[in-house]
Amino acid sequence: MEKATLIFIGIVACLVSIASAKSGIATFYTEYVPSACFGYKPEGDMVAAAGDELWDDGEVCGKTFTVKCTGAQNDVPHPCTGKSVKVKIADQCPGCPSTMDLSQEAFAHIADPVAGIINIDYEEHE
Repeated sequence: MEKATLIFIGIVACLVSIASAKSGIATFYTEYVPSACFGYKPEGDMVAAAGDELWDDGEVCGKTFTVKCTGAQNDVPHPCTGKSVKVKIADQCPGCPSTMDLSQEAFAHIADPVAGIINIDYEEHE
């Protein structure tokens, strides 16, 4: 009975995690400062700029998200690495076609940079 209960709890936890993830699109950029959130203070390589859909008048500045590639947006076959990456929102990307404009390093962690634009699932950390 104990083993079955643990398995059930594990399945429910996975479903909750999947249900709370949102879908979006990611691109990447290479110039990280100055940023709309932190000016000329570097925030590392695992950063992202929020597209209009996510920006919320800057309320998202400094928040962290786990991002995972879910597929191609173009003709690049199998761009995803199968990994996820944790990024901090450090900038705004006004008018971007993407939900998140990831740093080149963050993008390369989850997908082949040749793809340039990918589908993602992302989840905010509290």
